[in-house]
Amino acid sequence: MQDAQRVEELTEAEAAAELARLAQAIAAADSAYHTHDAPQISDADYDALKRRNCEIEARFPALRRADSPSDRVGGALAEGFAKVRHDVRMLSLENAFEQSEVDDWVERIRRYLGHVGDIAFTAEPKIDGLSLSIRYEQGRLVQAATRGDGETGENVTDNARTIADLPQHIDGAPDVLEVRGEVYMTHADFAALNHRQAAEGGRLFANPRNAAAGSLRQLDPTITARRPLHFFAYGWGALSDPLSDSQKGALARLAAMGFRTNPLTRLCTGPGELVAHHAEIERQRATLGYDIDGVVYKVDDLALQRRLGFRAATPRWAIAHKFAAELAWTVLEGIDIQVGRTGALSPVARLRPVTVGGVVVSNATLHNEDYIAGRDSKGQEIRGGKDIRVGDWVQVYRAGDVIPKVADVDLSRRPAEARPYDFPETCPDCGSEAIREPGDSVRRCTGGLICPAQQVERLKHFVSRAAFDIEGLGAKQVEALYRDGWIRQPADIFDLRTRYGAGLQRLENREGWGAKSAENLFVAIEARRRIPLHRLIFALGIRHVGETTASLLATHYTSWMAFEQAMTAAKVGNGTEWQDLLAIDGVGAVLATSLVTAFHQDAERAAMDALVRHLTVEDAAPRMPVESPVAGKIVVFTGTLEKMSRSEAKARAEALGAKVAGSVSARTDLVVAGPGAGSKAKQAEALGVEMIDEDAWLRLIGDA
Repeated sequence: MQDAQRVEELTEAEAAAELARLAQAIAAADSAYHTHDAPQISDADYDALKRRNCEIEARFPALRRADSPSDRVGGALAEGFAKVRHDVRMLSLENAFEQSEVDDWVERIRRYLGHVGDIAFTAEPKIDGLSLSIRYEQGRLVQAATRGDGETGENVTDNARTIADLPQHIDGAPDVLEVRGEVYMTHADFAALNHRQAAEGGRLFANPRNAAAGSLRQLDPTITARRPLHFFAYGWGALSDPLSDSQKGALARLAAMGFRTNPLTRLCTGPGELVAHHAEIERQRATLGYDIDGVVYKVDDLALQRRLGFRAATPRWAIAHKFAAELAWTVLEGIDIQVGRTGALSPVARLRPVTVGGVVVSNATLHNEDYIAGRDSKGQEIRGGKDIRVGDWVQVYRAGDVIPKVADVDLSRRPAEARPYDFPETCPDCGSEAIREPGDSVRRCTGGLICPAQQVERLKHFVSRAAFDIEGLGAKQVEALYRDGWIRQPADIFDLRTRYGAGLQRLENREGWGAKSAENLFVAIEARRRIPLHRLIFALGIRHVGETTASLLATHYTSWMAFEQAMTAAKVGNGTEWQDLLAIDGVGAVLATSLVTAFHQDAERAAMDALVRHLTVEDAAPRMPVESPVAGKIVVFTGTLEKMSRSEAKARAEALGAKVAGSVSARTDLVVAGPGAGSKAKQAEALGVEMIDEDAWLRLIGDA
């Protein structure tokens, strides 16, 4: 949506095409959300699609489609349930996201009614669950139906009878009473359900809303009965007699009949009070124990509601003021330290669960000790210098699928007993000293391969997708096999069958494994005994060596034997092999030091040698010989190039058979220096390396 053409810039033809695209996208989202209880996009992205559709229709009313999403409520009905036609349509609500939109809504109501002065509104949390309508006749529950497409829903009467919050019989009710509300699941019940599902090998739910919807729409009511569902009443449909003359009064009447209504519902006068209550509910959001995604405002006077009436799919007298989709406040209940494969100590926030952007978040990254203390790596203040303490109310944010982060702290709600966090100086897993080297923002465990956490994380990295990618051996399986002593280093994976697989008895009898899954694992391991050089280098998990660097190293050395011999012979800071390593463009002194050091540590080297004995390592494809004036030469570019970008110059040189290096050494053949060339030019001059300008370079390669 960020790159979508502005509505005011659309031609009529472009607008028609865009409305067709939006209709299709929104229909697919409705089906995933309402029919299959498996949303494919976030609420924020869905709202953005709907808003864009409405904006285009407002500018081009003649292009409004017969299947316009503006006229549609909910989604198609699921198979397997009888259909129920609602006596009174179950409509959706218009959304507001900013205070200005709430102000506009109130002003539109005043203009529509010709009303001068204050209007009373109710404001209540918008529960993120599944809409349900329950019909009572002579006080007896006779039917329950989902919203469906607004006109027709699914008959889930037997399932609804299992919800403890729904009275089966009520006294003092009108002869016909259709109560409407939201079915939901608490955070605690959701966590317990997913835990049970995992233990039983069942489907895990993405969030409480999906869990509630999936539970209510079970074809077998006994399954629903085992699921902890709750219900808040917020309105009504068909009535033989009115409940009250006001929204607030009608809710009080429903509460007196035994229905749960939300205790945070308030009577407000004017947009200022509405928005203030919205802010108060948002402050309490993390402590409610169930998901909400905004606050619903309704005109309180039912006579005014009737006068205001409805648009095609929404009432004029109600609006949903949504929360920011990717932000939420919650309590920091603890700080844990995780140790990564390179020994980095990473602080993780343990949060009171809160839904952020449609996902229940209970953990978030705190980056490093500086971030917790309220400063950046250069010592400058962040968050106004506010540190983060256990017990604090913190603001959590997500951006897409990125790991949640803690963005801010509310000092006004800080407990008196909260104390500054003392970052550990020893590894929580092995007790080794954790040091922070100058210039590094991270504190690291010095235990190396004696540290269990580093061993496990390295094994996880080894089997990751860009490394060996062994099917059936993911992070959870690695943790279990390590915990039980089956694998300690990568080489152990390749003799699992020899050690534990005789007849498959030992592996297939482990929890979560059977004869077929055990055999599949051994087949997958065998398939990875042959591995490309760049994947092997990346899989070793050497600090600073990512996928790109691994490919550069593989291309430069072409074979494992050449690579291993060069790293064995290299000495940090001097020697031909060291200079050759630094000559690879993209390899600097820090990365080179890490690489050489790894090959000179006894335990690391022994683990590598043991692994390679199990493998056939495929050589990297050699560069095709090229005839050119610079073929085989080591070239360094420095300063500003004015006629092509640095990356373009590098690509051109490599295409001509040159090796582009990132630093100048005695082995450098040529330095191309543009304006602003600094230390590299001086070093080239000191070493007597030939140096030319950009124009001379272009003449040399025939591009002048």
